[in-house]
Amino acid sequence: MQISSQEIIFLIGLTSLIFLIAPLFLIIYVASYNRKKKKHQEEKLLMQKTYENELLKTQIEVQEQTLKTIAYDLHDNIGQLLSITTITLSSIDLNNTDKSAEKLAFIDELTTRSIKEVKALSRLLHGEELVNRGLAAAIEFELEWLQRSDKFKINFEKRDFGTFNPDSGQETILFRLFQEIINNIIQHAKATEIFITLEQIENSFKLTIRDNGKGFNVEETLKRKSGMGLHNITKRAAMINGTAFINSAPESGSEIIITIPY
Repeated sequence: MQISSQEIIFLIGLTSLIFLIAPLFLIIYVASYNRKKKKHQEEKLLMQKTYENELLKTQIEVQEQTLKTIAYDLHDNIGQLLSITTITLSSIDLNNTDKSAEKLAFIDELTTRSIKEVKALSRLLHGEELVNRGLAAAIEFELEWLQRSDKFKINFEKRDFGTFNPDSGQETILFRLFQEIINNIIQHAKATEIFITLEQIENSFKLTIRDNGKGFNVEETLKRKSGMGLHNITKRAAMINGTAFINSAPESGSEIIITIPY
């Protein structure tokens, strides 16, 4: 069977077209791949920059919270101790030896307590170093200050808890989340007990904070302006690839569970 000239021309044309189109498709594919790769790199850089900005913001907030705690303690605790010391000193009657000795002993006790408080404050000033020692240590130290108010019964439990990657910044953000949740409880919950659990479950870290306060309607709160704090908690958990589960109801207390992949 012989092939006609027209068929030969058609085959040559088809082959030529294929050889012309194939490189074109290849060029288009490579260009598309490069665009996607560039876009992915840009998104990755943007995510990294956003994370670094959020980490810096979080570090500043940790420092601000530390300074607030110091300010409150200076005013409510050390200031009070020094005021009592001043009043006691001014009331000493040198002619009454027994009473003077008793008051001087009391002043000595107040001075010793004041020195201890100042030393504790100096430790608190090193908030960043505190976080570097580990999340559990930072939380324990923060809870020590909360217990001093005698307003809350604190229950803190650690279960098989290890450490994060020290360069990841995850602990700093998680510690700030802890501070933010505790502040919300102090300001709004009217609670008397706070339960904190820090644990490692399979491939994740889990921070649970629960209180016996007045509770709230989660959906309604999220819709209102007052729900910005809850949105912020969710957003920050997502920044470190985690999740924030918020569970509460009126008159039933509240529970927030932060889970971070490890």
